[in-house]
Amino acid sequence: MNKSDLVASIAQSAKISKVAAERGLNGMLSTITTAIEDGERVTVVGFGSFSLVDRAPRLGRNPKTGESVRIPSRRAVKFNPGKELVQKIR
Repeated sequence: MNKSDLVASIAQSAKISKVAAERGLNGMLSTITTAIEDGERVTVVGFGSFSLVDRAPRLGRNPKTGESVRIPSRRAVKFNPGKELVQKIR
């Protein structure tokens, strides 16, 4: 499912226009993005939570040459699914 499919599904289930559904989805995504950038944890009860984690530097290996490569530290977004979501996909 891509973004346009998601917008169409939201519009149909909420009985609103696709424009309004897209505006709502964009607003939600923007709010989540800003919160994560600020280091906040975002929790949607029943769905899951998004948080920012720091990945430590490590040694990797180039699969083509077998040479060791230093992978620098970085920040990454982590998603933990909620209990209800996990139960539905089992």
